[in-house]
Amino acid sequence: MKRQNISSGAVWEDSIGYSRAVRVGNIVEVAGTTATEGDQVIGIGDAYEQTRYILQKIEKALQEAGATMQQVVRTRIYVTDISQWEAVGRAHGEFFRDIKPASTMVEVRALIKPEQLVEIEATAILSVEG
Repeated sequence: MKRQNISSGAVWEDSIGYSRAVRVGNIVEVAGTTATEGDQVIGIGDAYEQTRYILQKIEKALQEAGATMQQVVRTRIYVTDISQWEAVGRAHGEFFRDIKPASTMVEVRALIKPEQLVEIEATAILSVEG
């Protein structure tokens, strides 16, 4: 099966050895995504803003892989403060209210940068032609 690696250009992709997203056949897996642009964290102190920014980055990666948010079947949300679940959930709902992918939200002790409050992974399945 053909494999397509999608890069975001993040400095960590080469040093750690990962892709922003990978498409194999009709499945697209989007790696854990944070609200980081270059070395700057977007939406410092605001879990809602970080979540919106992350989901926009995920949407862009999906588009590069030939997929859409409507094809997302699973999201995994990691938060550093579970008390912010409503803000994170509100932003998630703005993107997925009608799609309703299977989703998990868990609290983690920390992300790579202390200013990062949220990290999200996504899985999309494209329609099989024929």
